[in-house]
Amino acid sequence: MTVETKLPYGSEYVRQLSTTLGEPEWLRELRLKALEKVDTLPLPKADKTKIDNWNFTNFQHELKNETIESLEQLPEEIKALVNVGANNQNLLIQKNGSLAYASISEELTKQGVIFTDIKTAAVQHGELLQKYFMTKAVKYDEHKLAALHTALFNGGTFIYVPKNVEVKEPLQVIYWQDSDSALFNHVIVVAEDNSSVAYIENYLSFAEQENVANIIAEVIAGPNANIHYGAVDHFAKGMTVYVNRRGVVGNNGRIEWALGQMNDGNTVSENTTNLIGDGSYADSKTVTVCRGKQKQNITTKIIHFGKHSEGNILNHGVVKDEATNIFNGIGKIEHGATKSNAEQTSRVLMLSGQARGDANPILLIDEDDVMAGHAASVGRIDPTQLYYLMSRGIPKKEAERLIIHGFLKPVVNELAIENVKNQLIEVIERKVR
Repeated sequence: MTVETKLPYGSEYVRQLSTTLGEPEWLRELRLKALEKVDTLPLPKADKTKIDNWNFTNFQHELKNETIESLEQLPEEIKALVNVGANNQNLLIQKNGSLAYASISEELTKQGVIFTDIKTAAVQHGELLQKYFMTKAVKYDEHKLAALHTALFNGGTFIYVPKNVEVKEPLQVIYWQDSDSALFNHVIVVAEDNSSVAYIENYLSFAEQENVANIIAEVIAGPNANIHYGAVDHFAKGMTVYVNRRGVVGNNGRIEWALGQMNDGNTVSENTTNLIGDGSYADSKTVTVCRGKQKQNITTKIIHFGKHSEGNILNHGVVKDEATNIFNGIGKIEHGATKSNAEQTSRVLMLSGQARGDANPILLIDEDDVMAGHAASVGRIDPTQLYYLMSRGIPKKEAERLIIHGFLKPVVNELAIENVKNQLIEVIERKVR
């Protein structure tokens, strides 16, 4: 089933899509409601970046059913992310929006943890999915891309951790795109009271033809729950990417983000955490490398509603050639969120005279009894650091490489799977050279 999608989208196609997937009636109706909104809603706002002429709506939309019999069949780039030959428990691989490989430990199932693709979740866990899908974090009618996503999402993952369950091993999902079909991916991670989980995802595309990725992740941490969310996005040059990762945190809960934005095409990234509960905590670390003529707009926002809540933002970017990277860091403390603390640091390292980098720190404070601070810088490699390394006999290019890796290290070290960490280092190495 393939259609050239140009606004307006047909309701008949959406009904057919939902029927083909065997979805419950509530989800079909939500898709249709979202479809009605697409033409009337504006694009999301990307401060200091004009995205009106970016391609978000001209693409192929397709459903495929692809499977992988063995990890040995994987391309080398994906093999590097998994330990081929090991048990590889708690691993999902989705190819072009279709679940191609799944390995889930028996222990995880016994604990009542749900770890499955979003299509299976809609059929087998419909009532639970309905509770969290576009209700707690992101709304379907926020803007054009959210509505478009809701109407046409065709891949993703649903993770649910019951109360008092600690998932000891990281859950890993690889999203592999090698067709001319657009990727509309929806991820939901829910950790109920006193539970914990680490989730790591990788997005990869190899074809450089014009295409679209529209990704939304909703992350819900209940009271005293702990979620570690790691992601490395590596879409090819022709992909226009919109990604919105949003969290909601209850009393004394925690969400820690470690995000690597390594795309080669134009990208709009939103990462927002709502600290709803008292004593809630969020830590968001993002690194990016921009090259060529690509443009990236990355907004990280932490909003404090609960008392004694704490939010930390760290953004580090490297820009070369004629690329543009914009960091918007926003810490907002709402009235009543007393004793809260909002801190942020954004730094951009430029490697060429034509590169452009902006770091925009914003603090919005509606309460008196709080702490808040920010730091921002845009500049070139520190000549003092370079001189120190070269004085120890290290060649200039190697010294620059070491400084760049050290600059991006805060996020690389946060990734919970060693193979993913090594792959990010390799991608960084390839892009800066």
